[in-house]
Amino acid sequence: MLDIIRLGARPAPDGVLRAMFSARKSVFVDLLKWDVPVLGGAYEVDQFDDANATYLVLSDAEGRHLGSARLLPTTRPHILDSFYPMLCDEGAPRGDGIYEVTRFCLDRSLTARERRKVRDTLVTALVDHALAAGIHAYSAIAEMAWLQQILAFGWRCRPLGLPHLIDGTMLGALRIEIGGDTPGLLVAAGIRATPTIGDSALLAA
Repeated sequence: MLDIIRLGARPAPDGVLRAMFSARKSVFVDLLKWDVPVLGGAYEVDQFDDANATYLVLSDAEGRHLGSARLLPTTRPHILDSFYPMLCDEGAPRGDGIYEVTRFCLDRSLTARERRKVRDTLVTALVDHALAAGIHAYSAIAEMAWLQQILAFGWRCRPLGLPHLIDGTMLGALRIEIGGDTPGLLVAAGIRATPTIGDSALLAA
């Protein structure tokens, strides 16, 4: 099941959010050792998790977190322009139709095969949401292995500048153009959503 959540817009499913913030803590703090805030020792929540953030969250039938991503409007302070402007040769992208993709998180409990299905479904959901919401471009920051995957997804995507070694990690910034042909470009590159992603048994099939 896919939930699209905007804090403050309407009552949010508390269990879905708790599962997402817990999964983010497991991935970004426990596994990747990011130095980011942790709420109550259990949830990774930072200053951008406010009423301006939009969340895309994939869950199974029991409400277990599978994957998620956070979208930040670039008309307000966001991660790329606030902390990593050096990754952009011509400044961080900004505009009403440009959103930053952050905290792309795949649950650590997934098998490699499940991770691929959830990843592809979440990428497809990001494109579908953009087309529905009038978003024409995404920006993102990624370490090099993930950056190379993003570039290979088939969509129109380009680096915003040369990668930089920051705190021991090589990071790069990207701009992803979204248009009516983007879903077809993903499919041509082998990126397809799994319609039954919310069914645990079918996910593992």
